[in-house]
Amino acid sequence: GWGFHERDKPIGSDEFAELMAPWYLHTIDCFGPERCMFESNFPVDRPSVGYHVLYNAFKKLTQHMSKDDRANLFSGTARHVYSIPKP
Repeated sequence: GWGFHERDKPIGSDEFAELMAPWYLHTIDCFGPERCMFESNFPVDRPSVGYHVLYNAFKKLTQHMSKDDRANLFSGTARHVYSIPKP
């Protein structure tokens, strides 16, 4: 992996977003936000990146996107795929 778990200091959301942006944004560009969703691999990834750091990085990666696109990435696509009704 990226060796985040080997660092003396945990990675922050700005650095994580910057490092991961090429992969995340390319995937979203290829498939569209209506076919992508953010997820985590917790608790397995806890030693590498904190959940709040990951979630904040996702918010930073998508700050240039429309409200609807962000809604799809953070919940809409998952609701559709898993047939979860809106609250």
